[in-house]
Amino acid sequence: MLALTFAIWSHAQPAAAGLFGSSNPPMRKATELLRRQEAPKVDKSVEALIDSDNARVVISISAQRLQLLAGDQVYIDSPVSTGKRAGMTPTGSFKILEKDLDHRSNIYGSFCDSRNRVVREGVSLKVDSAPSGTHYVGAPMRFFCRLTDGGIGMHIGVLPGYPASHGCVRLPAEIAPLIYQKVKVGTSVVILP
Repeated sequence: MLALTFAIWSHAQPAAAGLFGSSNPPMRKATELLRRQEAPKVDKSVEALIDSDNARVVISISAQRLQLLAGDQVYIDSPVSTGKRAGMTPTGSFKILEKDLDHRSNIYGSFCDSRNRVVREGVSLKVDSAPSGTHYVGAPMRFFCRLTDGGIGMHIGVLPGYPASHGCVRLPAEIAPLIYQKVKVGTSVVILP
C-alpha cells in the first residue's frame, strides 16, 4: 500500500532554505500530519445514572470532543468532527429539536438513476444540478438529533481527525446510538468554540 506523503517546504526566498536544515524539504507521511483523536470512552458506572431527564451534551469545537453528562458526571467522552470552516458549526446553547433514527440530508447526497444506482455522489443541491433522468437521494444521517432549524445536528459520520463536516457534529458509529438513546427532544446541548 502506498503511503501518502506531503512535502513540507517554505515559499520563502532561497536564503531561508536553512530553516529546515537543507534546501530539500523533508517528506512526511500523511498519518504523521493528522492529529490523532483519542478513542471514545464510556463510563459504565454512570450508565445507570443517566436518563433523558438529566442528560446534557457539551461539545468543544477546538478540542473536537463531545461529552454526554448526567449532571456533572461524564458518561461518554468522544471525538467528533465539526464544520470544516469557522462558523459552520454554530456555538452557543441549543436544545434538541427533533430525533430521527433514519434521517437523510435534504441538501447533501447523490444523484441516482431510476434503479437507484449512484450516477454522481457528493453533490450539494445548493450548487449542483441533477443530470437528466436522475433523482436526488440524501446522504444518510443515522441517529440524527437536530439542533437548529437550519439543519445542523448530531449524527453518525466520518471522523478524519479534524473538522470536516458541512456544519453538523459527526459522531462515531458505536457512540451515536448510545447518545440517541439517552437524550430526548429538549435535551440541552452547549457548543463551545
